[in-house]
Amino acid sequence: MLTQTSLSNKNPNKNPSSNLRTPPSIIATIIIVSAAASALICYLVYFHAPLDVTGTHLRSLPLLNAVLNALCTIALLIGFVYIRSRRIQQHRAAMFTAFFFSTIFLVSYLTNFTLHGETHFNRLSPWWPFYWKLLASHIFLSVIALPIILITFFLSLTGRFPAHKKLARWTFPIWLYVSITGVIVYAMQALIH
Repeated sequence: MLTQTSLSNKNPNKNPSSNLRTPPSIIATIIIVSAAASALICYLVYFHAPLDVTGTHLRSLPLLNAVLNALCTIALLIGFVYIRSRRIQQHRAAMFTAFFFSTIFLVSYLTNFTLHGETHFNRLSPWWPFYWKLLASHIFLSVIALPIILITFFLSLTGRFPAHKKLARWTFPIWLYVSITGVIVYAMQALIH
């Protein structure tokens, strides 16, 4: 005979974190902060006059940004390998490392645009059609990447692992693409510019 206690113990969700509901206010806050960051970048690129018009201060920031994107890419790939082999602690460390590199990149990127403004690519170059399409996809996906990276981290840090796993399937390839294309865009600007 089944009792009330035995019925409650037969919960099909063995993972209590799967019953957690993500507060919409947290998601809304992440999206608002991400939109504000994207608006700041847009302002710096298209409306803000560069502070270092002579181009003498911190000229190596674009190279630093490319290195940070490359390091983020490596950390993401290592994190992917770890999660595929179910090494959760190592995966978490690799993803925090990727997040660290991306955060430092964002600060460096904003500093670079504040000082130097936009880098103009030679539109007469035969590489221009490829470059602008790559740059457009990079920019579009980076705007999407910021909130989903933050939401994916929030889900993990609050123990909402089923939701984290579902979103990470989208977050990982977008974040990886943005990191890799960041390096390619820098290389094209440096070599062809």
